[in-house]
Amino acid sequence: MANRTVSDAKNIHGTNPQYLLEKIIRSRIYESLYWKEDCFGLTAESLIDKADQLPCIGGQYGNQKPTEFLCLTLKLLQLQPEKEIIIDFIRNEDSKYLRALGAFYFRLIGDSLEIYKYLEPLLYDFRKLRRRLPDGAYDIIHMDEFIDSLLRDERVCDTILPRILKRQVLEDNEELEPRVSFLEDELEQEALAAAKKEKKDRSRSRSSSRVSCYRNIKTINIYFYKCIINN
Repeated sequence: MANRTVSDAKNIHGTNPQYLLEKIIRSRIYESLYWKEDCFGLTAESLIDKADQLPCIGGQYGNQKPTEFLCLTLKLLQLQPEKEIIIDFIRNEDSKYLRALGAFYFRLIGDSLEIYKYLEPLLYDFRKLRRRLPDGAYDIIHMDEFIDSLLRDERVCDTILPRILKRQVLEDNEELEPRVSFLEDELEQEALAAAKKEKKDRSRSRSSSRVSCYRNIKTINIYFYKCIINN
């Protein structure tokens, strides 16, 4: 019972949600101590606290042990919570590991349009994440790098990702607006700031010229006035 998908779950991509993780990985998760002790009896709500305590992201490590991140992903696939709950995970700015977990799960179960819609905004999140490597060591990856890999790579965290349509196809079908990259957006902001500064400088220059002109005229008037008095 503890390893079964909820009875009212819907098939995802034509299969049982848990089958989105390979059978051998599922078996290793079911046998792991973390799954037995920390994932038993979890609900979508209580899982939030577990996700907040995650030490890292990653797939398998050491002697092919599953990370806590992968265990919680399988638990989500087992529970199949409402999409609105996962979207709240993704939009959560307080817990970066909850956001990463939500994004990874959503990449597994979402359709192409939804995935671009909800994951692309996270490309502007540059917080650091610890990642468990296959040899058991850790390295650092940034959230935007992780999200980019979810959108581009075929395999992430030892998991084969379902195929999605290329962004260009959705743009051609007018389902998505062309995406402005962070660099383009930054350059546009810099150009706008430079234009404002130039306009402000020109305004100051014109104002300074008017003051200078006024002073010159005033000096000339005083000179002629003195000449008239002296004569």
